[in-house]
Amino acid sequence: MTMIGLTVNTRPVKASVEPRTHLADFLRDNLNLTGTHLGCEHGVCGACTLLLDDMPARSCITYAVACDGARVTTIEGLDNDEIATELRAAFTREHALQCGYCTPGMLIAARDIVLRLPTSDEHSVRVGMSGNLCRCTGYVGIVRAVRTVIDQRRERGITPIPGGGRQALGPAGSGNATNPVVSETTARAAAKTETPDQISVAMAIPNFTPAKVFEDQFTVAFPPAKVFDMLGDVAQVAACLPGTSLIGTPTPERVEGMIRVKLGPISANFRGAARIERVPEDLTGRIVGMGSDQRSRSSTQGEIRYRLVPIEQGAATRVELSIGYSLKGMLAQIARDGLVRDLAARLTADFARNLDRHLSGVPVDGAADGSQDLNGVSLLIGLLRRRVQETIRRIWGR
Repeated sequence: MTMIGLTVNTRPVKASVEPRTHLADFLRDNLNLTGTHLGCEHGVCGACTLLLDDMPARSCITYAVACDGARVTTIEGLDNDEIATELRAAFTREHALQCGYCTPGMLIAARDIVLRLPTSDEHSVRVGMSGNLCRCTGYVGIVRAVRTVIDQRRERGITPIPGGGRQALGPAGSGNATNPVVSETTARAAAKTETPDQISVAMAIPNFTPAKVFEDQFTVAFPPAKVFDMLGDVAQVAACLPGTSLIGTPTPERVEGMIRVKLGPISANFRGAARIERVPEDLTGRIVGMGSDQRSRSSTQGEIRYRLVPIEQGAATRVELSIGYSLKGMLAQIARDGLVRDLAARLTADFARNLDRHLSGVPVDGAADGSQDLNGVSLLIGLLRRRVQETIRRIWGR
């Protein structure tokens, strides 16, 4: 057995493995990262492709011990990656997957192509994707999806990175230390070499098309201008949301934070970031965010659009909301549409009540330190109580 130390999806990992263990088997069996699929196990089909020191590599023919000191990124680690997010949306839109077995490797290979190619030349895309085999789609949708993402990014002025960031020839992972004693230090040092531009790109919040959208509204007894000013203060807004805590110092355009959710025995800590847009002339705003929970391996993207409408001759405000979201992972299996809508309605009501208290100068319980969790049990109890009352009213109404 050999002791290795590596960084997997930004998390330091130490383990004792047999020298013959392949990286794919180590990830699947030891870390339960089953998003890395095994197909041919000869480095031919590309299903097991992942990022090793940010470079695509075949994990089925890469020994785990050879990755000592390296950075490993699997498909699970790309939940909040800007390019991977755009590719997932394009794959869905262009019908670029059927059984889905090859898709994780396809997405990682496609991400490398989007980084490198200056234009969406079909021949170049097909050559770049030729190492990933698909027995379902015929590749037409896959090629179209990749080309679409390249075109969209180039139109937004995002230039390609020559070589995808490769600095020298050699096998992926060869740029890291081979001494297992200092492998974690090496990984940290490698992380520090990222430039501010690289970090800002990695943390970019992309636009997306929500899977579900619903409308809601509430009123507060304060003028629209005062409500709009308060909504521009990120810390104050977070103080009105149960279970929310901020990470770092927010700016008027961007915020990072965490929302803690408890639903019976299931708890989730969604950590992510949001982009904030405001139009003072129209008293409108938009918040686009994304986050993930490592424990449940769930990820979400959300978009909230709001509009402030003066009522009662400008003395009060009606806040009109359009809420869109996409949810993936284990929680998506239990969070049905009706349940999400009802829980969101209850959360909106709690936020409206806290907002009114804050504008009135009354302290809000559970400030932005996250001391008060978003407790799904209490929300469900309220939901069930309301539905029972509605059922009784319908029965007596007959």
